[in-house]
Amino acid sequence: MKKNIIIGAVVIVLGLLIALGPQFLFKVCLHGEDSFPRCHWSARAEIGIGFLIAALGACMLVFTEPKIHLGLFIGVFLADIVALSIPHALIGGCGMMTMACRKVAFPALTVESVVLLLFSTAMVVISGMKKQSVERHSTSDS
Repeated sequence: MKKNIIIGAVVIVLGLLIALGPQFLFKVCLHGEDSFPRCHWSARAEIGIGFLIAALGACMLVFTEPKIHLGLFIGVFLADIVALSIPHALIGGCGMMTMACRKVAFPALTVESVVLLLFSTAMVVISGMKKQSVERHSTSDS
């Protein structure tokens, strides 16, 4: 039970960093008088994806069944792929590499996303291995 709390908390914290980081910690570029740069829209999209990841982490605190955790980790993995794609492929940012989004915000989002991607991949593999060992034991007992 304590392990589930720690795992869920890690996912929640990383999800909140993805959601709120570009807004408050590593801010993207300021908008002009009549338009917003692309990095602004990337940061806005990350709010939704980050809160989705945090919500999946909160579900990990509530639901303790291993199959449900496996499904939640798969959801975190897929949502994190979208979070990683937003600044690099889907929306992007400013064209100049000297802008705040390119120097600070996008590298921070990349690090957060890669850490969460590795974590969720490891948890999917571990959950899958646990499921296989349970199935082996249940078939050998029959």
